[in-house]
Amino acid sequence: MNIIAAVDKNWAIGNKGELLVKIPADMKFFRETTTGKVVVMGRKTLESFPGGQPLKNRTNIVLSHNQNYQKSGAIVLHSMEELWDELKKYPSEDIFVVGGAGIYEQLLEHCDVAYVTKIDYAFDADVYFPNLDEKPEWHVSASSEEQTYFDLEYYFYKYEKKIADQ
Repeated sequence: MNIIAAVDKNWAIGNKGELLVKIPADMKFFRETTTGKVVVMGRKTLESFPGGQPLKNRTNIVLSHNQNYQKSGAIVLHSMEELWDELKKYPSEDIFVVGGAGIYEQLLEHCDVAYVTKIDYAFDADVYFPNLDEKPEWHVSASSEEQTYFDLEYYFYKYEKKIADQ
């Protein structure tokens, strides 16, 4: 299973229900990486998308504690048990956890690959992604050259979970 996020230099991912910044190349990377795949998210993340609509050309799985919550075009689940039953239907490498913070925290340990766009700037933020640089089980397996969007510098990183010695 994969996880994908854009973070600032403090691993922040959002503020007041919004992304910190919308970088076209990062949005394109997200779109290209997840199209045709399964995306797993919380209700607030779904509602933050344009028009609050599920992402096109993807299987959208939404976790919500609200038993009455339904969304056309999305598979709405209400527990981790339901989520695991649903995810068994898909190849693990085709599953992408896309947020928000609570979903990232619950599912990170089940992921093997993390695609992280790191923005070299500290934004005002109220939600964070787990800092993979502080987690010994994760290592950077690939990184891009410096990218820029106006005055922001950012990098694309691929983290992989280290396989425990046999």
